[in-house]
Amino acid sequence: MIGMTPPAGPADPFWAQALRRWNTVVWVLFAAMAVSLAVMDASDASRYGALALLGAVALCYAVLDRFPDNPVVRPHGYLVVLALALAGLAYLRMSYASLFMVTLPHYWMFGRSRHASTVFLGLAAVATLTGSWLRNGWSAEFFGETVVGTLIVVAVGVLIGLWAHSVVEQSTERARLIVELEQTQARLAEAHQRQGAADERERMAREIHDTLAQGFASIIVHAEAARAGTGRSAQQLRAIESTARDNLAEARALVGAGRQQIATGSVARTLGRVLDRFAEDTELAVDRELDDIVCDQPARIALLRCTQESLANVRKHARATTVSVVLTKGPYGVELEITDDGTGFVVEESAGFGLVGMERRLAELGGELTITSSLGDGTRVLARIPAGDGEAAR
Repeated sequence: MIGMTPPAGPADPFWAQALRRWNTVVWVLFAAMAVSLAVMDASDASRYGALALLGAVALCYAVLDRFPDNPVVRPHGYLVVLALALAGLAYLRMSYASLFMVTLPHYWMFGRSRHASTVFLGLAAVATLTGSWLRNGWSAEFFGETVVGTLIVVAVGVLIGLWAHSVVEQSTERARLIVELEQTQARLAEAHQRQGAADERERMAREIHDTLAQGFASIIVHAEAARAGTGRSAQQLRAIESTARDNLAEARALVGAGRQQIATGSVARTLGRVLDRFAEDTELAVDRELDDIVCDQPARIALLRCTQESLANVRKHARATTVSVVLTKGPYGVELEITDDGTGFVVEESAGFGLVGMERRLAELGGELTITSSLGDGTRVLARIPAGDGEAAR
């Protein structure tokens, strides 16, 4: 490939190596042809003059290769020196004008752009023709051989150079697109990793809040009541022990599998045990209507956590006397309704982690959470999960 500015990106080593190889080939051909012409030159004056001009070109290129800090000015300066040297060589001897053909790749290697390469190629052609004209004058031989031959060489060089530039630009664009694609993929992978870590932290926080935190809160309530000596110390100590055992089991499940597992089968029996303990701990009246519904594991966990969170809020905030829990299977899935006759609250002003956790837990299963409450009128929590027989619709 005729050397161009190598494209940036993964293809850099290939293009840089190809450019170095082509540059070496060009210089070997140029040197071999120039030395051969100089050796065959019968005139000492023209021979020494040609060697001096060739030495100036070689020196200029050596400086360019040794100090490549300014990649715009110095390559163009080298091309100017090369064009002037070709003019001098053509003036010294007609055969030296043929060196112009060997130098064609230099204009595309160091021109840096189509326009600059074409301009310097034209400058070298004009310089070569000018040197030949000054030596031989205007003649039919000069016009028929030198001018026509030079123009043909220039036309072929321009066509090859433009084609090579087009190929290199396409390769450069592909390399740029590959780099952008790799960078985009890396950013997406990093974003997915961050999002996955954030989702996992949120899930763990929700599980800890719905299990361990609620259990510890219950233990604290029972411990405070037992310390106050309300006459139910033995019962409260049993409740503390039971809750502590449950918390230990939940902690082991979190550390081991990372996800909680509850008994398979009817979710009504699971909720019934939760309601029994709640009634025993709080001495509130608990009305229940629990249909015998079979759900898959994610749906059972969601319904259980919604029930536990709602009952915990009743215990901590509602100051209620009666709680009602209804579990039914409606036309659109499973419905869990929990109501109390407590003090109520303003839903729009509440943004607790528990309520948000319930809403997100249901949303993961395609369900929804509806909370209805007002000050003095109690609270109604309605959880819906679209579920078929034995499987939750995600």
